[in-house]
Amino acid sequence: MNLTLVVVGLSLHILIWEKLPDWGNWFNWLVERLPKPLRYLYDSWRCPYCFGFWVALLLHGLTGEYTLESLRDMPAYLDVITMPVAWLLDSLATALLIMLGSLTIKALAGPAIKGHEMTQAFRNAKTKE
Repeated sequence: MNLTLVVVGLSLHILIWEKLPDWGNWFNWLVERLPKPLRYLYDSWRCPYCFGFWVALLLHGLTGEYTLESLRDMPAYLDVITMPVAWLLDSLATALLIMLGSLTIKALAGPAIKGHEMTQAFRNAKTKE
């Protein structure tokens, strides 16, 4: 299993939907000025699975990489549809892994943030004494 597409896709998802909107107004300004169909896609693709599928297809085209290496050698009897079927199946698997990665990061972030806040509160209380 090659996790290159998963890591790149998850990184792009975090960057586009979790980081860029908070890094000043320029990104939000840009999104507001997108044509309506593109704005709709930006709003709809917050789902890591949906985004993961489309970004996996794009990354397949750009890199030729597969998450599931066995799909690179599809049966010859499929003829012309061999590559589209392989890309579709691999993109579905990649999207699932991107979604699981996103959920894992969010699950770990909650307790980590809470722990950091409790540590800061403890330090602040200690310095005030």
